Amino acid sequence: MSSDDTLARLTAVIDSRKGGDPDKSYVARLLHKGPDAFLKKIGEEATEVVMAAKDADHGGAREKIVAEMADLWFHGMVALAHYGLSAADVVAELARREGLSGIEEK
Repeated sequence: MSSDDTLARLTAVIDSRKGGDPDKSYVARLLHKGPDAFLKKIGEEATEVVMAAKDADHGGAREKIVAEMADLWFHGMVALAHYGLSAADVVAELARREGLSGIEEK
């Protein structure tokens, strides 16, 4: 099973929650509350990724970085869905950049 399959399935689940009952679905609740809710979560999760990485530099569990990054990606995918985009769009952009120097691109 590829990561593309996992991202596609998660995208489908997130899309299926649009307009859903905010009392029964976390994704529906985030989308119902609007951008301020999921953008705030993205900021929180990004900070938690940084904190987990800093902890790993001092003997903390590296797996915590993965867990926090998964939370960040998930909330990013909710934001993408809100704006009519998907993880596939991000993967396509990464593919477009493949082989380009980041310094030259900037």
